[in-house]
Amino acid sequence: MKYFVEIDGKRIEVVREGEEVRVDGSRARPALLTSVEGSPVLSISLGSDVRAVHRLTVRRDGVRGRYVLTIDGRRYRVEVLNERERAIRDMALAREGPAGPQKLIAPMPGLVVRVQVAAGDQVEAGQGLVVMEAMKMENELRATAAGAVKAVHAKPGEAVEKGALLVEFS
Repeated sequence: MKYFVEIDGKRIEVVREGEEVRVDGSRARPALLTSVEGSPVLSISLGSDVRAVHRLTVRRDGVRGRYVLTIDGRRYRVEVLNERERAIRDMALAREGPAGPQKLIAPMPGLVVRVQVAAGDQVEAGQGLVVMEAMKMENELRATAAGAVKAVHAKPGEAVEKGALLVEFS
């Protein structure tokens, strides 16, 4: 099975065939992963060299496919995707199109409760922009990227339809 592992922005291709692995097209090498009884530690040996045994712990990092690995005491944040997951991710990124000024559009009909930005404000990715109430729940709409607010069309207390323009960016 083929996997794509991303470590610090570098993508590595790992192919696992039974008890052997190939990394970035290298020759196949034996790989053995065993658990250390009574602990969360795994032992991984690569190749036939008995000195190439490493201590490994794995912890999920919230999002599917993301992990924190500790190998011989060094910590790495990694993302592991199989071929299908990588193809889906790459298609989604390609479909997004070019980056540029975006618009915040109401994702559902509702009532604008709060507007947290004004024209001219600089915003960061993930920053709250508008709070809407829909189906008795408050939903904070956030910036998808950093940028400058060009115009705010939403007003507190205003009822909006799905697709209504709330905030424009320059």
